[in-house]
Amino acid sequence: MTTTYGETMTTVNQLADELVEATLDYYPMMSTLMIGPGPRDQKLSDYSPEFEQQYLANLADLEARTAAIDPAGLDATERVTRLVILDGIDEMRKRLNSRLIEFTIVDNFSAASVEQLILLPMITLSTSEQGEAYLARLRQVPRVLEQLADRHRAAVADGLMPVRHLVDETGEFIERYLSNDADPLQRPTLDGDADFVARRDAIIRDVVRPAYAKYRDVLLSEIAGHGRDKDHPGLSWLAGGDEVYADLIKIHTTTTRTADELHQTGLDIVAKLALEYREIGGRVFGVATEQEVFERLRTDPALRWTSADELLDAARAAIERAKAEAPKWFGRLPSQDCEVRPVPDDEAPGAAGAYYMSPALDGSRPGIYYANTYEVENRFRQACEATAFHEAVPGHHFQLTIAMELEELPLLRRLTAPNAYAEGWGLYTERLAREMGLYSDDVALLGMLTLDSMRAARLVVDTGLHAKGWSKQQALDYMQQNTPMSPVEIESEVDRYIADPGQALAYMVGRLEILRIRAEAEAALGDRFDIRAFHDTVLGSGGLPLGVLDQVVKDWVATQA
Repeated sequence: MTTTYGETMTTVNQLADELVEATLDYYPMMSTLMIGPGPRDQKLSDYSPEFEQQYLANLADLEARTAAIDPAGLDATERVTRLVILDGIDEMRKRLNSRLIEFTIVDNFSAASVEQLILLPMITLSTSEQGEAYLARLRQVPRVLEQLADRHRAAVADGLMPVRHLVDETGEFIERYLSNDADPLQRPTLDGDADFVARRDAIIRDVVRPAYAKYRDVLLSEIAGHGRDKDHPGLSWLAGGDEVYADLIKIHTTTTRTADELHQTGLDIVAKLALEYREIGGRVFGVATEQEVFERLRTDPALRWTSADELLDAARAAIERAKAEAPKWFGRLPSQDCEVRPVPDDEAPGAAGAYYMSPALDGSRPGIYYANTYEVENRFRQACEATAFHEAVPGHHFQLTIAMELEELPLLRRLTAPNAYAEGWGLYTERLAREMGLYSDDVALLGMLTLDSMRAARLVVDTGLHAKGWSKQQALDYMQQNTPMSPVEIESEVDRYIADPGQALAYMVGRLEILRIRAEAEAALGDRFDIRAFHDTVLGSGGLPLGVLDQVVKDWVATQA
């Protein structure tokens, strides 16, 4: 007997499939974007408290049935799947119980209201049925925004206040959307179907845009006035915030590390990076101190981009070098390619510097590396290569695409990955790229250090904001003093940490764990250690909690003895 997705049926695999089905019902957009056209294409998420409670009840039932399975009776793959199920359920329960959706109001896809304007335009339409499903989704936008507005009101009533300046910026984002004649929701189209285009545009004009105008008015007239100011942006200022942050640390690191431990780890790494800055910066600029290197990186006009095309071309060149070198370091390579595109103009002001969108499981969309070209003249060229290696090759494109192609695994393990595993791998590959000889010069190595500084500073700033009561200005000052990032990047980063507590911790924690796991494997195997086989092991089981990854690698080491 086989499941819908082709793997051999066992009780554990069946439970994994049930978890996928329940989660796709909660996030139907993910079904379309990650798997391809299917039965959920007409749906948007239901954010009502009633639907959420039913989802949590389903998770509790799945958790009980999974926990009841004796791992001693399972093979190695099934034992890992069982742990992935339990970890995934615990993560989702903690995330929903945090009520973040109710007070996270921000102008990027950390917020469900804005997420629609970013994800819906990514849908590809090729049949009339898919076109009708897309129109059905557009008609549901008012329902979604009304549900979110009700959740925001409930949060305010319970003392869970959003952050005022982020609410204001979300209002500005929506205003830009409403005043822009080129609507991103017009991107999905059916070639040659004028009737579809007319109906799509009418729904956008008469249904979607009025709904966003109404939602904006709710934010500005009912919610913004209750927002926390820039001196109180962290979770520690909310009732129960310390407990919520502890849960989010567990979600995003899959470890038991505390906020204090993470804060100190960040401070220690930042201090060590100063030595590398002086060494490499001395070669490039002929200066002696870390702060002098920072100043040159921030002010040297030769380190600014002159055009969006220049940035995109440099990213493409770095990715091509990585693809050419990858077979020496990886035995398994993804079959799908990775495209480089600019972040869409309407999204770019509030977006990260770059991000990656994995390919659809059915091959209908390639992997896409989005580079932010907004205010390109204020963005530094030195970080371009490290960012491309992290987001694309051999970073997220390898990690996510290879996982999708592991057809012997349940879909759960092919589609999902804990944040610490995914972002830890991305950050690991930035240093791996140096081992691979991919950086073009010392300036690009300074870019690698810049991103190291940012990820180490994240440990300090995220915990400072959410556990130690830092103001936004304290966070900005720390980033300014300890990283060479530009002011526009620092501003965007700090707002990201405020809006998405704990997420930024995953990068450095994940890399530190992968490096520790690799060092232990190298020590155990000595001359028999094979870097290609190690990387294939790390990427060959889908996304894993870090403790589970540790055991998977230990099991691999045992087979090499």
